Amino acid sequence: MTELFKIFKIGAAEANQISAMPDEPHSHDFEELIIGIEGQIEHFIDFEITSLHAPLVSFVSKGKIHRVIPKLKDGKCNMWVIRFKSEFLPEITFQLYKTYHKNAMLKLPNDYCFKRIGRLCEMIQEEACQNQKDLSVVKHLLLALFMMIETERRKSVLNHEKSNGEQNTTLQNFLQILEENYKRPLGVDFYAEKLFMSSRNLNLICKEILNQTVTELIETRKLIEAKNQLTNTSKNISEIGFDLGFKEKTYFTNVFKKRTGQTPSEFRAEMKSILS
Repeated sequence: MTELFKIFKIGAAEANQISAMPDEPHSHDFEELIIGIEGQIEHFIDFEITSLHAPLVSFVSKGKIHRVIPKLKDGKCNMWVIRFKSEFLPEITFQLYKTYHKNAMLKLPNDYCFKRIGRLCEMIQEEACQNQKDLSVVKHLLLALFMMIETERRKSVLNHEKSNGEQNTTLQNFLQILEENYKRPLGVDFYAEKLFMSSRNLNLICKEILNQTVTELIETRKLIEAKNQLTNTSKNISEIGFDLGFKEKTYFTNVFKKRTGQTPSEFRAEMKSILS
């Protein structure tokens, strides 16, 4: 996906078409949120198949191996699909990883609160379809949508949630420490020591749950912030790289290009073009 943000609907016709020829399990380079108003989905994720009927919410983080098959229920299917790049919401992306890595599917009650979630999706689509769309408005509406979903998630899940085990706790602790230290030039050993475990075991947990190594997650977090600063500040490339723990501009540029396929300057120019 080349856009920062995309929203579309899946109705009965689209659901039948996808069900007839489903994709193979795959990963993608963007975050995906599905809001199910009507119908049901069969979701293969974390190497398990889960079926759930609407009202539902599903969040799939970048890099997760998964497959979604929307299906009709009582002859109906009505779902919103929202896709966005990590840098579009850098302030909450890793919080979403922490929240949903073991709970990609969430069943919600069909009440007033869920209807407000549906109305927010309509507002987002209305703004995204404008000829002179304002992505800052889309961003704030999407943040509001995630806040509303989180409120419902806490009411529906957290009050009854039991521990998901040591791996879940370790990952959440790692992501918290990463959020506090990602701008520093620190490697896997630092985080493993903070968690009183070996680098190998921390890598195994991250790879199993998020399909990324610790080093990849550190770079991912740095690059999300780099993209945020390239898009929203006037700092030069060297300043941004230094702020994120890269001592040399050349090294920062090489890492950025290796992970994104663009130099920081090329990315900044593209974002200016898109946002203008």
